[in-house]
Amino acid sequence: MGRSILFWIFVLGAEFLLAEGLQRLADEHPHQRARRSVSPNRRAQIRNMSPTDRPSCPEGQTVPPTRVNTTERLAKLRTEMISAGIHAYIIPSEDAHQSEYPSDYDLRRKYISGLSGSYGLAVVTRDQAAVWTDGRYFLQAEGELDCNWILMKMGESGVPSSTEWMISVLASTTNAKVGAYPFLINSGNWISYDTALSKESITMTPTSEDLVGKIWTTGRPQEPNSPINALPMKFAGRSWQDKIGDMHKAMEEKEVDAMIVTGLDETAWLLNLRAADIAYNPFFLSYIIVEKQGNATTLYIKNAATKLTQNQTDTETTEKLYQHLNTGTDGDCAGRTGLCVTVLEYDPVAVQEKVRTVANSDATQMVMVSFSCNHALSSVIPEAKRLRENTPVAIAKAKKNEVERNGMRNSHKRDAVALITFMAELEKKVKSNVYMTEVSAALDLKTERMKGLYNRGLSFNSISAVGSNGAIIHYSPSNLTNKQITTSEMYLLDSGGQYLDGTTDVTRTFHFGTPSKYEKECYTRVLMGQVDLARFKFAKTKFGPYGREIDAIARRPLWEVGLQYRHGTGHGIGMFLSVHEGPGRISLSHAPFESDSPLDDGQFFSDEPGYYEDEQFGIRLENIFMVKEVETTYKFPNTTFLGFETVTLVPYESNLINYDLLSQSQVDWINDYHKRIMDTIGEELRVNKPEAYNWVAARTRPITRTVSSSTVTYPSFALLSTILISLFVWV
Repeated sequence: MGRSILFWIFVLGAEFLLAEGLQRLADEHPHQRARRSVSPNRRAQIRNMSPTDRPSCPEGQTVPPTRVNTTERLAKLRTEMISAGIHAYIIPSEDAHQSEYPSDYDLRRKYISGLSGSYGLAVVTRDQAAVWTDGRYFLQAEGELDCNWILMKMGESGVPSSTEWMISVLASTTNAKVGAYPFLINSGNWISYDTALSKESITMTPTSEDLVGKIWTTGRPQEPNSPINALPMKFAGRSWQDKIGDMHKAMEEKEVDAMIVTGLDETAWLLNLRAADIAYNPFFLSYIIVEKQGNATTLYIKNAATKLTQNQTDTETTEKLYQHLNTGTDGDCAGRTGLCVTVLEYDPVAVQEKVRTVANSDATQMVMVSFSCNHALSSVIPEAKRLRENTPVAIAKAKKNEVERNGMRNSHKRDAVALITFMAELEKKVKSNVYMTEVSAALDLKTERMKGLYNRGLSFNSISAVGSNGAIIHYSPSNLTNKQITTSEMYLLDSGGQYLDGTTDVTRTFHFGTPSKYEKECYTRVLMGQVDLARFKFAKTKFGPYGREIDAIARRPLWEVGLQYRHGTGHGIGMFLSVHEGPGRISLSHAPFESDSPLDDGQFFSDEPGYYEDEQFGIRLENIFMVKEVETTYKFPNTTFLGFETVTLVPYESNLINYDLLSQSQVDWINDYHKRIMDTIGEELRVNKPEAYNWVAARTRPITRTVSSSTVTYPSFALLSTILISLFVWV
């Protein structure tokens, strides 16, 4: 009992202090703002930063095959900057909806810099250019950025924030102006930029046009405009009318009269609609304005007149869009009974004017916008009437209803059958010296997945990575970097599918030959961290917990021997929506986001610790689990305990496990997990996929050895003491 109390004291203490340390040390976001003025010496150091600081840029270095030439693009952009009268221009990764994965049409930061990773920020001045990105993309950025660009590795020692850099490089510029297109930056970041820069006599200036869009005149993809399909109730579990009713109740509680919904996953979920405007994400470009007065709901979509009446393209859908939304064929609600959605053409300026009109109405006391609402819309709402927080749509969407929960379970069963079938065949081919590569394996897996019931494609571009490519955390296989899968190197496979009843995301790491002792230890410690987090139970309180407060549990086995990984341990996941869903997350890899929300029953998250050795290998293990209420031995008064139900059903790579490192409780969990895999999908595989059945049966045999009782099952007391003492001294 005493040890348990000490365990909790030290874990929570270490979590809190480590989070505080990371808050101070790390670049909090690509759009991070300086919190204090930049000293003259620091400014000089920043001004001296150069692309030649990068290992691949000094003269005589080999040019990576993935490098993108941006010289001409930068020259054209700087011409537009001069015409606009600005001295620096901010190019974010996001679109007008702050999407993590925008459509190809909206990949402005990728176009101007060459960096294809999903996370980053570019800033271009009249004579310099810099890109900020996080640890997932350090290696990728080095290979893709040409030597016009300074690479800012967020969180690394000495790396300035984007604001510190702009303040430093513009210090000698009179009446300096920093420009950005206000539809592409969320309001919180815009205000913070403006506040910090204005203290240095630098003006944050909105541009009337997207300057990258002005120069991107050749080869730019078309704007997305896919058909919109209604999602039937057997998958959604709740009608859009009931969801709108829930929103009205939530708005009453918040005392707001109107709500502006800008997130594409939020608009898709709220109205039970899906499309394909963005690769791997079943979204459509849209805004929704919900007004309590008159129960008015307005939807803005592209090509509205056609989409309202066109035939549905999904075989599981029977309603046309106007029928589903109970509106007229022209999108007008005149004469309709019951809740109706007015449908108008997607025009950002028209939406902005509508928001302005609603916000300035005498009948409107308060308007709610999300933290991610772009500055163009947020800025037309008077500050006294503006409430910025997670919308009730985001909160409700993350907490799945019973139909959605069962759909997630069922889709993961089918997905596991597809992945296991593929892996059994892949291993047989590799061991038989059949030539298989990262690219061919990813294509074969896609083919297998798409055979599944209700499958509607992949949930992201599969990460199929051999050896050193696995060390690139978000590696994307291509013909330029393609490697053969052999018995001599590790193979990391991170993949997922989109199904009408769920979204999947699973990572496994394999070795089809003889791994080294070190590779086995690294794999086993990653496995230990994943198992420890999956077993974790915690009390729900009005203060949380938040995901970041339990992240260290998965890192503990790696931390004990001085290893680490540069990404979060868990992200939310949607139900036939985004593979990365907010607002909750399990992450100590960055400072807290203002949108972070606590863990709650019915939310789904990934559990994915990893380890990456540059130029050698990468290891990641990822399961999806659901937060749920759990039974405990004792019942503390008026307290609910939560835990996790793992829904991924894919066995581990026994060839990479060092069983001597595992505690008995970890062995018990793995045995129970493997038994559940066989109990759930074993019979289907035995009947329909005998080779896959033999493959999974070999990996799910019970671990029968006796584990030493001295094996550590809690975070090391000495380790946590060291962390606490060092952080107290530092703080």
